[in-house]
Amino acid sequence: MTNDPRATLSRAAKSGYVATMRGIAWGLNKTSVADWLSRRHHRGRGYHWASSLMAIHDIDGLIALDVPWWTYDAIEVVDAFLKTRPARVFEYGAGASTIWAARRSASVTSVEHDADWYARVLERVQGQTNICPVDLRLAPASNAKDVALSDPIYLSQKQDMRGLNFTSYASEIDKADGSYDLIIIDGRARQACLRHAANRLSPGGMIVFDNSKRARYREAISESGLSVKRCPGLTPSLPYPDETSILTAHT
Repeated sequence: MTNDPRATLSRAAKSGYVATMRGIAWGLNKTSVADWLSRRHHRGRGYHWASSLMAIHDIDGLIALDVPWWTYDAIEVVDAFLKTRPARVFEYGAGASTIWAARRSASVTSVEHDADWYARVLERVQGQTNICPVDLRLAPASNAKDVALSDPIYLSQKQDMRGLNFTSYASEIDKADGSYDLIIIDGRARQACLRHAANRLSPGGMIVFDNSKRARYREAISESGLSVKRCPGLTPSLPYPDETSILTAHT
């Protein structure tokens, strides 16, 4: 793996921001402000977003707020879609979105690469009531040197994961028969995941591709052959706008 100073600085900045927001959240919990926001977050996006800023990288906070970590516009599109059918869902990258989807779908299969995070999400899933069956799977990355590569698309491009191979992870969707109404791509090796997902999408189904404005994802999305609806804007717990895209088959 490379030790890019820019990546190190970025991680340090993010860690500092997370620590600051958690400190603010701790302080607000000692006052009436947190309760005031909590009672109002259902009244509108602004209140909800303000409440969510204290839940940065906090799975329990996002579960309590009942949101995935996508833009609000994308959340609204997917929520409306799930109300139209008993959806079969596949997800790359487990988290609060796993439980959010399980509250609205017929079944959810989610694959996660990180063993510690997998255990945390599994504990939360097992503690939920009134959710659909959830099949949470662990598919860790392999060292690229130990795997015969047919396509470099399976190699992670993330700075702190360079050299790791996610073939097994991206291929997890192919281990079950049938297609999926909703496929969520919010984990590792997203270009490879999109390649597999496009072949498993049900007629009329949709793919959620998070953080789609990143340069390394744009080419894969444009070459997917799918129709793209970009949903830029506010995202729960983030202080800056981002983008989530909804991909569907051309009609």
